[in-house]
Amino acid sequence: MHAYRTHTCGEIRETQIGQTIRLSGWCHRIRDHGGVLFIDLRDHYGLTQCVVDPDSPAFKLAETFRAEWVVRLDGEVRRRPEGTDNADMATGKIEIYVRDAQVLGMAGELPLPVFGDQDYPEETRLKYRFLDLRRERIHNNIMLRGKVVDAMRERMKASGFNEFQTPILTASSPEGARDFLVPSRIHPGKFYALPQAPQQYKQLLMMAGFDRYFQIAPCFRDEDPRADRLPGEFYQLDLEMSFITQEDVFETMEPIITGIFEQFGHGWPVTKKWPRIPYAEALRKYGSDKPDLRNAIVMQEVSDHFRGSGFKIFARLLEAPKNQVWAIPAPGGGQRTFADRMNSWAQGEGQPGLGYILFFDRARDETSLKENPNASGVGGRGPLANNIGPERVEAIRVQLGLNAGDSAFFVAGDPEKFARFAGAARTKVGEDLNLIDKERFELAWIVDFPMFEWNEDEKKVDFAHNPFSMPQGGLEALNGADPLTLKAFQYDIACNGFEIASGGIRNHRPEAMVKAFEIAGYGEETVIERFGGMYRAFQYGAPPHGGMAAGVDRIIMLLAGEQNLREVALFPMNQRAEDILMGAPAPATPKQLRELHLRVNLPEKG
Repeated sequence: MHAYRTHTCGEIRETQIGQTIRLSGWCHRIRDHGGVLFIDLRDHYGLTQCVVDPDSPAFKLAETFRAEWVVRLDGEVRRRPEGTDNADMATGKIEIYVRDAQVLGMAGELPLPVFGDQDYPEETRLKYRFLDLRRERIHNNIMLRGKVVDAMRERMKASGFNEFQTPILTASSPEGARDFLVPSRIHPGKFYALPQAPQQYKQLLMMAGFDRYFQIAPCFRDEDPRADRLPGEFYQLDLEMSFITQEDVFETMEPIITGIFEQFGHGWPVTKKWPRIPYAEALRKYGSDKPDLRNAIVMQEVSDHFRGSGFKIFARLLEAPKNQVWAIPAPGGGQRTFADRMNSWAQGEGQPGLGYILFFDRARDETSLKENPNASGVGGRGPLANNIGPERVEAIRVQLGLNAGDSAFFVAGDPEKFARFAGAARTKVGEDLNLIDKERFELAWIVDFPMFEWNEDEKKVDFAHNPFSMPQGGLEALNGADPLTLKAFQYDIACNGFEIASGGIRNHRPEAMVKAFEIAGYGEETVIERFGGMYRAFQYGAPPHGGMAAGVDRIIMLLAGEQNLREVALFPMNQRAEDILMGAPAPATPKQLRELHLRVNLPEKG
């Protein structure tokens, strides 16, 4: 017999009844039922119920067992007594009658329990991550991660992509965040950088003629903590293709990503044909460039209904050409208490409040019937309704398609400044009124991103997103159009309110690349200095190419039904970018600093 096990804890079935077997694993739960010990033994593969009664030679030792002790148990497989089957366990029809036992590893007092799924402080969970990973939910998330990554690889290879690994030690590149720098011992005073993304390398692979590349790429960014990104490092499904248009990327990747969600998405509905939503339209309708399309609320501009109206606040705002009034429809939200809650929420977000109109049925409203016993139709209540009059109220209701029992909320001013808040209000309304179908995956392409934007701090035109994207209209547009009107061949994938991928068709013509950087205030010498390898490659026959990168962590988080990326990563850092399990970052020793020709210059303690 094997020294530790003849079977795993998840594989024993009725076909093994009567066999003598050996199991090893962790004591998941121990119960004493009238002197008979029931031990749920756990390993990677599952749970098996083991029974030790006082007649067993192993009973005295088994009485000392505690939670998470690692033990070996020998015994006979038998049918559970009638009425005690456990349908929630794959091994729920059998149990092991234990005759011999051995302690393989004792466990001290646990800083957090493995049995159950209680909430524990994040610091405790990360410090003892090896225990946290034993918990069923987290363990399953990590196994899901492995399966999803395998499926990504299979689907990419089936679509003609080849997997390559690009360098980790590379040169610093302005990708939009700070680099992690690695000092060179061999070259004093010089530094490598960890890649923020394999962007330049994958484009160079297209220059080299490999046609279709992908990898599950680690990416490193030294940026402040964000709720939607793991601090320090994350993984992406990175890919690039040659001789393609934007449409080719969509046709290739849409079925791959759809297939992943269908394969691992609990059978939930997945968008079959993804909509293509221009960036400006996404902000206009949803207040976000990563809209949650499970929420059916679509915001609309209603400025004309307030121009010259009795609601002076909005009427005066609309005298400025840039200003608008947007409405957020709220089906089923026609209660004053709901309007008050939304107002309080808006004030908590730093806003003065939210204007609203509550729509009601005049024929059922006591106040309306007192004024007119024959009252009919839909009326509106609230400060806005009282000031703009019934005709404008009715025009707003008809435009928004609302009925009695519904409401609408309003934001006004410069849309560039309030769009994000309006989007958050849309989400809040959808959540509070249960208008969001949580058990589905709604995917969309967000397209036509602006190529450039105005940098108010530096008073200059700057790249809005990826500087390597091809502007729509190419070099001719760069030479002749207002830069702030240019759109880029750049696209994102949005799913359930998250950006899960971003990409673009690349600017592969050296003269167009130089011109784009000139518009953003960089000369040709800067392009050569910062992107010399790629710029040189463009001089020797550059194919039209493009690609994208999908966030592996975010996709798995959505598939696992989690709200935090840490729940799907093996050993994540905390929000201060510290690995409290391994103690990183840590000071370097004097010897290490000498070898690297470095001296630490710490900030003064204030």
